[in-house]
Amino acid sequence: QAQQAKFFSDVENELEELSVTIAQAKKMVELIKGAATKEREKVEKLFGEASEVLATFQKEVAGFIEDGERSMLGEAEADLRWKEERRAKLAQCKQNLENVPSTDTIYFLQEFQALKVAMEENLSPALSFQNELNFTKCTQAVSAMKDVLSAACKKQWDHLQGKGIDGLSCQETEEGLWPLKVPSNPTHSMNSSYFPPHPHISFLPHTVAFIIDLDSDTADKFIQLFGIKGAKRVLCPIPYPESPTRFINCEQVLGVNLMNRGNYYWEVEIIDGWVSIGVIAEDFDPRESYNRGRLGRNEKSCCLQWNGQNYVAWFGGFESVIQQPFFHTIGVFLEYSEKALTFYGVKDSKMTCLQQLKVSHFAKGQFDPFQNKINHQFASLFLCKLKPAFFLESVDAHLQIGPLKKDCVSVLKRR
Repeated sequence: QAQQAKFFSDVENELEELSVTIAQAKKMVELIKGAATKEREKVEKLFGEASEVLATFQKEVAGFIEDGERSMLGEAEADLRWKEERRAKLAQCKQNLENVPSTDTIYFLQEFQALKVAMEENLSPALSFQNELNFTKCTQAVSAMKDVLSAACKKQWDHLQGKGIDGLSCQETEEGLWPLKVPSNPTHSMNSSYFPPHPHISFLPHTVAFIIDLDSDTADKFIQLFGIKGAKRVLCPIPYPESPTRFINCEQVLGVNLMNRGNYYWEVEIIDGWVSIGVIAEDFDPRESYNRGRLGRNEKSCCLQWNGQNYVAWFGGFESVIQQPFFHTIGVFLEYSEKALTFYGVKDSKMTCLQQLKVSHFAKGQFDPFQNKINHQFASLFLCKLKPAFFLESVDAHLQIGPLKKDCVSVLKRR
């Protein structure tokens, strides 16, 4: 009887667990269906908008050709009429002269004079066709547009299939990543965008987030750690043990985590003081001088700095001042495949892009020393394994790593 009772108890427990997992599975099914429906509607809308853009461009090009044709035809037809009229007039004068009797000297001289006057009339001006080059380059322009569109479609299709991300598919992304929901109503500005979704993550409205723990073996002696998530700059040095990875000239500390492929996202709370948040190459020498060792003052690191008045992006000793209000929460998004690092201000589930560091192939870098530095040397940073890095510049500067906002992220698994 005891065994029977235990058996029935096990069955009951199994049934309860199945009921829970079935309910979870039903929610997942509904989530997938709902997400797919919303995604399908958005895609259809975007394709419709793209079709409208193409139709507008086609209409503009056709109108350009018609305008050019009308202008050129008007000039060419006027020239043709003038030449036909001149030819007819000369032919008539010549015929009149030939029909004059040889004995009628006076009449002959009159017709001869008329022919001479006709011959000496001013010629019509030469045709200019000033719009000819633009007119005949329509095919070239449309062909270039078609090639760009085809290349963009192929690239995005490869991304959807998980290609081009260091050979990884979405199932092969790193184990320590969480899904992070993209804000449905992000803050926009001319220099901002919402946290970018990436097509190699599944079709669900999520992207990746990264768990960071601070590495006590890298902390400068003037940085006090609170567990593995908090750091504060202090006046009295802390007797940390000797470590070859410890900073000795800069009040900096690194995360223990290495990043060398895929995409990573984490958030940092600025509690007080001047704080810099960024990434640094694993092989960076922590014994560098203060001027060279600080985040962003060398080619082995970059950061976003809050200096009490402004945010400033730093790389290779060059800076870019950012005109944005203060955000207590800073989101950092590192994309190895795109060789890009983006800093966001996070507030009320909305994300405002403060600065993206990425090579630009446009003319901007020619006039912007900071972007020019990015264009020439930023990509080489991604040849290294990178670590999260933090610089507490002012006394009492204080920061906390995450956790991510609960209304923005649901944790599925942890390393």
